[in-house]
Amino acid sequence: MAAGYSLKDDLFNRTSVARLGGEFEAAGVFKADPFVEAVMDGLAPLELKARIAWIAEVLSRYLPNDFTAAADAIEAALPPPLDPTLTDDDFGHFIHAPLGVFVEEHGIESHVDRSLDLMEEITKRFSMEFSIRAFLNAHEGATLDRMKDWAVSPNYHVRRLVSEGTRPRLPWGQKVGLTTAQTLPLLDKLQADKTRYVTRSVSNHLNDITKSDPEVVLKRLAQWAEDGQQASEEHAWMARNALRGLIKDGHAGAMAHLGYRPDVDVTVSHFQIVPDAVAMGGAAEITAEFSTTDDAPLIVDYVIDFVKANGTTRPKTSKWKVLTSKGGKPVKLKKKHVFKDNATTFRLYPGAHRVSLQINGTIMASAEFTLK
Repeated sequence: MAAGYSLKDDLFNRTSVARLGGEFEAAGVFKADPFVEAVMDGLAPLELKARIAWIAEVLSRYLPNDFTAAADAIEAALPPPLDPTLTDDDFGHFIHAPLGVFVEEHGIESHVDRSLDLMEEITKRFSMEFSIRAFLNAHEGATLDRMKDWAVSPNYHVRRLVSEGTRPRLPWGQKVGLTTAQTLPLLDKLQADKTRYVTRSVSNHLNDITKSDPEVVLKRLAQWAEDGQQASEEHAWMARNALRGLIKDGHAGAMAHLGYRPDVDVTVSHFQIVPDAVAMGGAAEITAEFSTTDDAPLIVDYVIDFVKANGTTRPKTSKWKVLTSKGGKPVKLKKKHVFKDNATTFRLYPGAHRVSLQINGTIMASAEFTLK
């Protein structure tokens, strides 16, 4: 990413605001120029989410005070739906996110049905996964009932909204209090979807659930595999993606579900980190040599126990290699690890550290080193 890049400026700027204003002008709702100037007058100092809220606030000044009339105006101004022939990576334009915020703020109390109708239309242009969560919290029953219909919609963006909008840990999204008993029946309808955009959301939803209830995810994946509604290759992809967090944690049940034996017979002849004293911001080389008694599929990771500010340690797993070993034949691996000292989400602290070789979720060897 180029130095000085700003996501908020890339997504919300005069050009994108003019696009939104132009859609309303083309529909005869209001003139674009005054709307654009009003938005730009307050946009610059705001962060990304605040910009979305600000554009929604300005919209409220230009749309009719009556919500039904405002909803009709929004619907009239919507651009054509996203290309229905695509099957993935078609998120839409962020400039339409404020439309969902407007619906949240003005339709959620007294116009639930009309709001949900409008959400269904907007999500065909830009995903309403964030705004729909307000309706799940305020009108859980009505929103879930609508989602049962959306799960079989002919439009894959609408189908995806069901899975993505109900995710337990949607990044940036407000929390929802749904249980797996409420959401898994919806995923049952979506797991056999023919579009990767939908099945990726299903797998991400399952990955969220694994943080609190891994066994329910493993059971559901096994049931789906037995039902055979989804193509075997796509089901396998979904399972790998859904269990990625458990795999990094070395969860035996997840390993077994994907066909990796946690008790694989491994002999490690070499495991080392060089140098054994590394400066923060510097790099080290991790090398390993091992063999298995029999042919076996392997997930090889390395785990670093990083020192925290209070002197305790926290493990962080990094992917190394997925392979199938040949019985008795040595496997040699080499990996360069850079100890970045300027990450915003992960801070390094000096002291004694440990790096471990993890194969199919089991720690097989360890080596000590110092970060200084």
